[in-house]
Amino acid sequence: MGMSWRLVLPIVLILAFLVTVPIWGGRYPTYLTIQIMLLVVFALGFNLLLGYTGLLSFGQAGFFAVGAYVSALILLQVPSLLLGIVGGVLAAGLVALVLGYLSVRLTEIYFSMLTLSFGMMIYSLVWRWRAVTGGDDGLTGVPRAPLDLLVVSIDLSDVMNYYYFVLAVTVAAVFLMYRITKSPLGLTFQAIRDSATRAAFVGIPVRRYRLYAFVIAGLYAGLAGAMLAPLERTVTPIYSHWIYSAEPILATLIGGIYVFAGPIVGAVLFIGIKEIIVRLTEHWMIWMGGIVIVLVLGFRGGVVGTILGWLDKDQETARAEEEKPEAPGAKRQPEAGE
Repeated sequence: MGMSWRLVLPIVLILAFLVTVPIWGGRYPTYLTIQIMLLVVFALGFNLLLGYTGLLSFGQAGFFAVGAYVSALILLQVPSLLLGIVGGVLAAGLVALVLGYLSVRLTEIYFSMLTLSFGMMIYSLVWRWRAVTGGDDGLTGVPRAPLDLLVVSIDLSDVMNYYYFVLAVTVAAVFLMYRITKSPLGLTFQAIRDSATRAAFVGIPVRRYRLYAFVIAGLYAGLAGAMLAPLERTVTPIYSHWIYSAEPILATLIGGIYVFAGPIVGAVLFIGIKEIIVRLTEHWMIWMGGIVIVLVLGFRGGVVGTILGWLDKDQETARAEEEKPEAPGAKRQPEAGE
């Protein structure tokens, strides 16, 4: 029960903070918080591959871009936000299913290089298919359509209103991912990560479960991209480039790959540090790279993993002190009043 309350209280405080951001923060902090939430969704999906299944993908930006472009194309034709988001997510999942079927046949660096190749293939397609994607100009004028729920239509044209939609979807996505990681499916992913050979020996179809993880990661990337299109009102090919795949990787490494909250904290730190450095120098990429290196090397298990390790060590030390037997012949100190 104590552990339960230790988890519930911080979550309630964080949600209360997020709900009040548009009230006290203004438009830019609200926009920045949306960017953090999108990266949280993106990084959580990526970490299901890396932290839970042991697969490093360099092509997640391709699925992010598929979600963004399909969402934008739908919204430009049909002003329905829900239809655009769902369409973008399903399209990203379908592409992830096809490319994942080919990718999971390989492992380690070969898997990573193949996903990088597929990601750049999507980038090239987006750049050259001008009739559909707009080429290097991208798609502009994407409407932030209302959210139609049966008989209720919610206007989300204002970024303040759109913020609460993204918040609700992000909370649902985080909760769903948490349930996946704690389910038998998530435990199977971890078994494959620890030893694919042993998992195969006990009857687990390793390739099939790797494909499951790949598709789920693609769906999460597509969800983040689909929600970005109405936010920015424009989609460009840069979202499909391999350098955009580095953002969830860095966020995950900073926060910790073996801790569920790692990508969440990492996304906050990544965008927060980036936002500060950009305001201080035009050579922000050099400084950003240096800071990331320091964080990764200084916190080997990520920021969250390292802090949890410190706390566990302190608890073990205190427990050992309590259980330490009294030395033979030690005299009991008289208590007050004796």
